[in-house]
Amino acid sequence: MNCKSVAITLIIAGCTLPMPLATSAPAFDAWPETTPAEAGFAPDVGDRLDAAVIAGKLDGLHGLVVARDGKLVLERYYVGADERWGRQLGRVTFGAEVVHDLRSVSKSVVGLLYGIAHNDGIVPDLNAPLVDQFPDLGDLASDPARRRLTVAHALTMQLGLEWNEDLPYSDPRNSEIAMEMADDRYRYVLSRPIVAAPGKEWRYTGGATALIAHLIARGSGTTLMDYAREKLLGPLGIADAEWIIGMNGREEAAASGLRMRPRDLAKIGQLVLNRGRWGDQQLVPADWLDQSFTRHANFDDEVVVGYGYQWWLGRHVHGGKPWYGAFGNGGQRLFIAPSLDIVIAVTAGNYNQPDAWRVPVAVQITVLSALKPK
Repeated sequence: MNCKSVAITLIIAGCTLPMPLATSAPAFDAWPETTPAEAGFAPDVGDRLDAAVIAGKLDGLHGLVVARDGKLVLERYYVGADERWGRQLGRVTFGAEVVHDLRSVSKSVVGLLYGIAHNDGIVPDLNAPLVDQFPDLGDLASDPARRRLTVAHALTMQLGLEWNEDLPYSDPRNSEIAMEMADDRYRYVLSRPIVAAPGKEWRYTGGATALIAHLIARGSGTTLMDYAREKLLGPLGIADAEWIIGMNGREEAAASGLRMRPRDLAKIGQLVLNRGRWGDQQLVPADWLDQSFTRHANFDDEVVVGYGYQWWLGRHVHGGKPWYGAFGNGGQRLFIAPSLDIVIAVTAGNYNQPDAWRVPVAVQITVLSALKPK
């Protein structure tokens, strides 16, 4: 038989057999647990995932957490090669307490933080000109065309500026990497050539997230991570998280540097399902979530996939019900389906691979196809 090192192992007759690290759900901090069957899934949904991993159909999958109706349903971890923001970590044995790169899922967390900061009155309104928020860039503020760029354009990635993240993130010509290597990352972003009218063209722009994050940090008088801990992570009970400092050595890599446990990522998904409420605290204003999950950009004629405030938005193929998503390089994904009351958090290690999306999508399909009809 083909013996693949995809999980902790048992030695049987000299052969290494892969087994999942978690065959039943461990305690999810303060979250109640339930079984897949009680949550409306086929009872063997975990076995289906394990079989797919063993068969090599989910190569690179590191972790999975599924919650439904506010309860932990399923948790799985495996073994695989990993990175910390590009630094090789070798083979890692993943588990409930192991933090993982979230990469561009970080952007969606920044979107939530801006909503909190806006409610606190410490960041500009959405129609405020961006260049006015950076006093050191007075020469750019004198350009009437650049004065049309607003905070809302950054939140929705519709700045109309030249930006290219299609190149590998190991390539210094990639716009996010070039921004990180620049002496002034904010000047780098806001001085890009204008290629479209603001609000008319969507372009994936990590620099937009950097601008938003800077406004949060400046308004709070602290770091982005400290504000996140105080206003979001701490109240959620997320203690083991890290926001990697960017290449300038001073500020967090807002667009891609957040690391946390998959179960904590699922908590953020549950917070969204709870319309920003956790216990007796309203952490994220409900009206901000409504705005965040309103389509501000569409990517196809059928309007199946769109973009809100740093969140991907879609509709189920069958039934047209909305879903919300946060996606990251390598196969990181947070999938939220309000109509099903389901959160799926996935971590994976297929960094910089153009088809990295296939693993989280396959996991998502496997989980949702195990739902029993009501």
